[in-house]
Amino acid sequence: MKKIHLLILKSFIRPFLVTFVIVMFVLLMLFLFKYIDDLIGKGFEWYVIVELMMYASATNVQMALPLSVLLSSIMTYGSLGENYELVAIKAAGISLKRAMYPMLVIIMILSVSAFIFSDYMLPIANLKYYNLLYDARQQKSANFLPEGVFSSSFTGYSIRVKKKDADGQTLHDVMIYSKNPTENNTDVTIAKEGKMYRTPNGQFLVFKLKDGIRYSESPGEVAYNVRERLTRYRFKTTEQKFDISGLKLHHTDESEFRGALQMMNLRQLKDNAALTHRQIDSAINVNYTLLTAYFKYYSIPVKRNPRIKTLPSDGNEFSKAEVHQQMSYLANAASEARSIQDLLRNRAQHLKDLQQNEQKARLEYQKKFTLSAACIALFLIGAPLGAIIRKGGLGLPVVVSVIFFLFYYIISTIGEKYVKDGDLSPLIGSWIAIVIITPIGLFLSYKAATDSAIFDMELYKRFFNKLFKRRKVGKVD
Repeated sequence: MKKIHLLILKSFIRPFLVTFVIVMFVLLMLFLFKYIDDLIGKGFEWYVIVELMMYASATNVQMALPLSVLLSSIMTYGSLGENYELVAIKAAGISLKRAMYPMLVIIMILSVSAFIFSDYMLPIANLKYYNLLYDARQQKSANFLPEGVFSSSFTGYSIRVKKKDADGQTLHDVMIYSKNPTENNTDVTIAKEGKMYRTPNGQFLVFKLKDGIRYSESPGEVAYNVRERLTRYRFKTTEQKFDISGLKLHHTDESEFRGALQMMNLRQLKDNAALTHRQIDSAINVNYTLLTAYFKYYSIPVKRNPRIKTLPSDGNEFSKAEVHQQMSYLANAASEARSIQDLLRNRAQHLKDLQQNEQKARLEYQKKFTLSAACIALFLIGAPLGAIIRKGGLGLPVVVSVIFFLFYYIISTIGEKYVKDGDLSPLIGSWIAIVIITPIGLFLSYKAATDSAIFDMELYKRFFNKLFKRRKVGKVD
């Protein structure tokens, strides 16, 4: 049995690592395709992109791990069945359940590791990921000098470069407008050629211009009745600095993102849900207190209700009042009803937001456990399914695993949506996908243990042929 266990473990570990890397790579490519416009052309250092990709990979583990378990388990037992190794195991008197025993131990270890990762490491990874992604998306583009366009990337300047060489530093036909609002003057610099480079500390961008003219416009002297003065001078070479410190990546304080539910562990999520529930109770009590005065308005005598002085204390006085007094009473009542309606509308929206926040917090709390349960449930599907289809490699197992994973993912997404909308309990919405696919896994395990030909197409052909023959016989009779 030890050699068989070792054989199965070796057959599982390699496909699991390969499929996990492939799935992580695919999810990482989807991330890059989604945010490629926010990352390219902004002058980031290479390590910033690598850091962001590392955090993005950590956040994708909760999707990649269950899919990798499903795919690798199908590949493992499918390969064993294709090579008739499962037949040899059964011929030695070892059942499929006993052959799955070492795999169950490994999956349990993976599930515990997934829970630890989800509770301790995933909140930190989410915090780093969303913080760095926000800073990257807020970063200005590093291509601040496009060809043939006046660029206003530098405060107080408008720069146009007609053409740039392939090195990105040599410039042709440079025109720089600089305006000083305090001195109410405008300078224009025109150069045939120039080069730009950054200072070693990266704080300034230096333009080294050649063969140009500078026009400077300044206020004239009042004594000589000159309103404006234009100065022109030529230069062979000149330098001009522009501050680019604002184009660097600025890191936002992480404390601004810690309030998000994705950045919390189990204890923090539980405290957040409890706090939100207390806020809901407080809001309900405030609503009751605010409306109590309006309820008493219709039931107590006038002298005890300072809100409206002319309201009669009972219906008899209203019927005895004159018509214009009755109209006044009704107008006051309608005004109070509109006030109640507006008050309830605003308070109801606030209460609804609090309830949704509580639902989301409890949903995130349950999702800490569903990752581990998903690994076990999908293994119960993958292992017997591989033993039934008896196909290894990345062909049919990939198709089957993707179908089952999409089935699980769609149900899980729908459940989460209903929870966030307040139409379903967080406990039911987060576990409904696990509850649905687990019986399927147990059914497949039973079929695999009894050598059922559930995917044998000849069996279904014979069944339908018999069915159609019976119908034909019935029509002839």
